[in-house]
Amino acid sequence: MRLHRDFSSVAPVRSSGPCDRSRTLRLGDAVFDVETRALLMGILNRTPDSFFDRGRYFEMDSFLARAGQLVNEGADIPDVGRVKAGPGPEVSVEEEMDRVVPAIEALRARFDVPISVDTWSARVASEAFSAGAVLGNDISGFSDPDYLDVAANAGASVVATHIRLAPRVPDPDPVYDDLITEVEAFLARRVEDAKKRGITSDRIVIDAGLDLGKTAEQSLELLCASKRLASLGSTLLLSASNKTFLGVLGSLELTDRREASLAAAALGISLGCRIVRVHDVDGTRRVRDILAAVLEAG
Repeated sequence: MRLHRDFSSVAPVRSSGPCDRSRTLRLGDAVFDVETRALLMGILNRTPDSFFDRGRYFEMDSFLARAGQLVNEGADIPDVGRVKAGPGPEVSVEEEMDRVVPAIEALRARFDVPISVDTWSARVASEAFSAGAVLGNDISGFSDPDYLDVAANAGASVVATHIRLAPRVPDPDPVYDDLITEVEAFLARRVEDAKKRGITSDRIVIDAGLDLGKTAEQSLELLCASKRLASLGSTLLLSASNKTFLGVLGSLELTDRREASLAAAALGISLGCRIVRVHDVDGTRRVRDILAAVLEAG
């Protein structure tokens, strides 16, 4: 039996058709009003070496149990990852697909929620979309030339993320002439690329890529510039949960960053982020709901 989420307490969902609000996001056949209420993207890693859970959910039974927990806590979008962003052992495309496709098929059979695949490979994305994913979360900024065509052909939505070099490539001393302007221009170009490939505006999400080729101070600067990035017009995603920059700024070990992550989520939402990618769905949901009420009242 599939678990059906009641989205009425999270964000209004309408079937595909004309949108009557300026800030909407389309994921598959669902259209979300993100004018005042952010969506929660729950992190689900099928990786043996993920930076936070250290492979705790790599085995399918553990993965599905974790997925059920996140959906029950209020995750609007499970985000299935298969290779960590940082340096590590090489993972072939075939191995990525072996990790991702069965996981997405299992999620699709169990939960009535839009599913995201965290991949920068067009081949993996294509198989993931066929298995039921409706969002391609690409931290490479569409480095694979076939990625956008694959997404467009599948009717999928995409996340364009800023990264200075490339996933899995160390970038210990990133230098920018004008950080915000450069990130803004990068994301604007990726949005235009997606539109040219036939992906509509309401299917395009942007992400400043905190920690991806940024120092802690640069990541904080980008977080504080969320209002400016949101003004580009695309739905803005914030991925700050338990990240290194929070540890550096607060002198916090990896397991001590919960409150900092919630604070970052609150700041991001208040400045216009409308998808928040998190490990702690339950805590972030409470923060999101209070801010949604404030923003709606305002």
